[in-house]
Amino acid sequence: MFDKILYPTDFSEVAIKALDYIKRIKASGVEEVIVLHVIDERGSDAVQRFLGEREFNALQHNKQEETKKMLKVVEKELTESGLKVKLLFKTGMPVQEILKVEEEENVSAIVIGSHGWSNLQEIFLGSVSEKVIRRSKQPVLVVKR
Repeated sequence: MFDKILYPTDFSEVAIKALDYIKRIKASGVEEVIVLHVIDERGSDAVQRFLGEREFNALQHNKQEETKKMLKVVEKELTESGLKVKLLFKTGMPVQEILKVEEEENVSAIVIGSHGWSNLQEIFLGSVSEKVIRRSKQPVLVVKR
């Protein structure tokens, strides 16, 4: 039924909970999981102006290195569950990047947490998961807190 799952993660508590659901639905035919982390580029210009280019670049580098470590932890957990894993790390607008990967990777479903780290922002702008639900071409499993 669902052979290839897209798992967008921001490493929040609910995103980790969504990871457990992926392992549970493996029996429905899941063979591969595309793990996607998107660094939200909104606000980057303001932060760069505030910090200066050198400090901003150092901050970005550290953030990328930490993200790669966390992605490897997720990869290990999924491969130990018997799943094939592909890691993707992008910078951009999360909803757009998720939908782009959905299309490019021809996934059969998306498993996403209901709310991530940016709860206050989501109150004003709408959650990433809500926008993905509305625009996705494939089924979306939303895992609640």
